[in-house]
Amino acid sequence: MPTTVALPAIHVRAYRPADAAETLAVFVAAITVTASADYSPEQISAWARAEERDVSVWHQAMTGRNSVVAVVGGEVAGFSDVNANGYIDMMFVSPQYARRGVASALLTHNEDVARTSATERLTANVSLTARPFFEAHGFTVEAEQRPVMKGVQLTNHRMSKSLAIAPQ
Repeated sequence: MPTTVALPAIHVRAYRPADAAETLAVFVAAITVTASADYSPEQISAWARAEERDVSVWHQAMTGRNSVVAVVGGEVAGFSDVNANGYIDMMFVSPQYARRGVASALLTHNEDVARTSATERLTANVSLTARPFFEAHGFTVEAEQRPVMKGVQLTNHRMSKSLAIAPQ
């Protein structure tokens, strides 16, 4: 019977400029490896667009979203964000850290940030791959969507979760 090796602590912290290349690599790997079970090669290519990504442009976008990273043993294992309206634009985890608590740590962080700012609901456009994770964490599907990227149609779901706001 295989043994499971526990991860070192997962630390969620603010995104830093030095994280740009690592978070971009996590993004591309999460799409091209993890999501490849649910999307066609054509869809993966249109979504990841690995050859078109520029680290400086990526950095600007990450900064604009007030992103956070999950770090395990000094390595960026995943990243996410949540805006003032409770919208999670991105949540991606490196395939080597999949199903090991990284996404849960990021989501817990996002929920804490949202509750602190009295946001009553989280929303996200969730991939087919991520849908079971979000459902397991209390999100419900509001609608199936068919976004088009680089002329290729994908499927995702608009999902939401109500947050109980703790009394002040």
